[in-house]
Amino acid sequence: MIPGINPSQMKAAMKQMGISQEEISADRVIIEKADGNIIIDNPTIVKIKMQGQESFQISGDVSEEEAGINEEDVKLVMEKTGKSEDEARKALEKSDGDLTEAIMELS
Repeated sequence: MIPGINPSQMKAAMKQMGISQEEISADRVIIEKADGNIIIDNPTIVKIKMQGQESFQISGDVSEEEAGINEEDVKLVMEKTGKSEDEARKALEKSDGDLTEAIMELS
């Protein structure tokens, strides 16, 4: 905030400039990247509209997940098919991480 301006004055000034803010409720935000995902738990999200453009400000507990086979997915494929960890992992790698395809292949 700008010192000396109370929040209601700031909102009024933003409205005059055509800027609007809206809080968005979410439990988790996942940003998918080629080399892994950025996961934001307990996020605070603010959508800002200004001059016809929308942008998002996100803060929260950040963690990164490397690309590759998720261990939870391996366990799920093992559980559903009764196959070994190695077989489940190979099926997931072959299917590019697609759970349904991996389970169908091993069933």
